[in-house]
Amino acid sequence: MRLSIARPHTQEQSNFHHLVLDIVWFGLAFPATSRFLSVYAIRLGAEANELSLLTSLPAIVLLLSASISNWWMSRYTNTMKALFWPTFGFRLVFLLPAFTPFMPPDFQPIWLILSLTLPAIPQGVSSVVFLVMMREAVNDKLMPPLLSRRSLALNATVGISGLALGVWLEKAPFPFNYQAMFVLAFLMALVSLWHVTQIRLLPLPAPNVTAVPAVSPWRSPDFLRVGFICAITHIAFFSVLPLLPLHLVNNLDASEGFMALFALAELAAGAVVAAFTNRAARWIGNRSLIALAMVGTSVGTLIVALAPSLNITLLAAALTGGSWTAAGIALFTFFSENTPLERRSHYTTAYTQIIFLAMFVGPMIGSGLYNRGVNLVVIILTGAALRLLAGFLVQMHMPGWFRRTRQAVSQPR
Repeated sequence: MRLSIARPHTQEQSNFHHLVLDIVWFGLAFPATSRFLSVYAIRLGAEANELSLLTSLPAIVLLLSASISNWWMSRYTNTMKALFWPTFGFRLVFLLPAFTPFMPPDFQPIWLILSLTLPAIPQGVSSVVFLVMMREAVNDKLMPPLLSRRSLALNATVGISGLALGVWLEKAPFPFNYQAMFVLAFLMALVSLWHVTQIRLLPLPAPNVTAVPAVSPWRSPDFLRVGFICAITHIAFFSVLPLLPLHLVNNLDASEGFMALFALAELAAGAVVAAFTNRAARWIGNRSLIALAMVGTSVGTLIVALAPSLNITLLAAALTGGSWTAAGIALFTFFSENTPLERRSHYTTAYTQIIFLAMFVGPMIGSGLYNRGVNLVVIILTGAALRLLAGFLVQMHMPGWFRRTRQAVSQPR
């Protein structure tokens, strides 16, 4: 941890330092929405449709707002100036749920959905601008260790915070316990924002006058390969993700305290895996690592569906958390390796749009099955099958098969 904790000696080291501390404080705030907001919604009477909307509706707003990120950046002289207001607006996601008890009882689940959806408007812009900023704040060689360090810090701080917040939610009276949690999370998110504002961009390399003409991301074979892998992994992963808390709470009687332990198991495993992801990627390659990680998430989901008691699901949480952490690190590294820095904003916008579209489509699969009366355990088993299928498709690289098939069909006989 020397590079992120020791006093930095260069601007790039300083940027590295602040990018790690940004995620430390953000990780302390993150469980309020990522771990406990769905439980809060269940306590307020939300059903499967509302739980799916908590994920899918913000995702479609993210998709739409990300499309204006290039226009937004064009209004500013550099990426850092374009980043502040969208990043601040996104952090309101931690504050808005605190007003839920002041809403009429029937409107409270809807307000929680709006609390995630409204900040998704600036979040879509922020997500693109932030990824562009990261590529301008450190060089490509430092990107893999930065991603690993940020993932390690995120998993560690989310685990610690989630456990503490879980205890607080069980001990303090309802709904004050949730209100206080959201206000505290918002304050910690503001500290995270301060670290972001301390980053200073590195000078960009001189443009290569002999470079090939710019290619749209949607016409780049390398990016289409990345986009295909990104889409199938996120659709499969999010297909049943919103329904897992419903299964744990309604079918296995999980409390807020246990949900904190469940999250801690996920994040502890993710923190351990993050420390070894770079080494594993160098050994088997990023694409193979993504495929193997998706198989791991499939096995974890299978265990949750078939577990006779809550304690066994902790094993599934660890397996899923470690696997998805590895997949996330390897996927962004794979994206960085296959896209040009010169057109970073256009490619990053397309990359995030694919993720947000997949995050919208995925939860619709689980909620659609639930609305048709399919048993919740069967739905989770279906999600495990989809994650397993995604792992195989990543490794087999289906776009290559489609391209070769099209070429074979188009050849004259």
